[in-house]
Amino acid sequence: MTTSAATDRARKPRTRKPPLATKLRPRQARSQDTFELILETAGQLLERVGFEQLTTNLICEAAGLSPPALYRYFPNKYAVLKELGDRLMRAQDDEVIAWADAGGLTGDTFEERLAKTLAIHERMVAIQREFPGGSAIGRALRAVPVLQDLRFRSRDMVAGHFFRHMREIYPNTDPRRLDVVTRMTVELSYAAMEMVVEEPDRDADIINREVCLLFAHYFASFS
Repeated sequence: MTTSAATDRARKPRTRKPPLATKLRPRQARSQDTFELILETAGQLLERVGFEQLTTNLICEAAGLSPPALYRYFPNKYAVLKELGDRLMRAQDDEVIAWADAGGLTGDTFEERLAKTLAIHERMVAIQREFPGGSAIGRALRAVPVLQDLRFRSRDMVAGHFFRHMREIYPNTDPRRLDVVTRMTVELSYAAMEMVVEEPDRDADIINREVCLLFAHYFASFS
């Protein structure tokens, strides 16, 4: 790199990340209703117009609110989507962690393990489909750089929980391998789920079963 190029790069202003924190959490019933209305409306709009076309003014117009009512809680549309993403990720994470704690990763036979995996995968798909704007939120969490950390944190948290269970199930397997395997498993599950949610009329049952077969056969090779 030339001196002038290095200087130009140093002088180039860094892009500031928009604030993502919710400004205020409602306490009274009326405030809670407004807060939830903002989120529900944003989720519906996100599904219809996409993240790029979504604006706080559009949310306010569709919800019948004034801009100050929205800005009381959220500084921008990124913060609105972060709250939606947090809720979607939490709903799915809670479900899959409860499944793992209840023995979802174990089974006396290949068929039992496959059935358990298929059941939780179908449940994850159902949660995302039922969540307002669920498929659009998933796309935004992948595509919008400032929001991708939500997905990564969710993946790492679930993978860490799987790792602890799998260390007990497969005590002779290299822990480094298990660490990689659990993160790969969560990422592949996300990818398959996204295929099903975004193309619901295209081979959904086959995709669900095939990815679960992949996991079942793979884990059967562990010692």
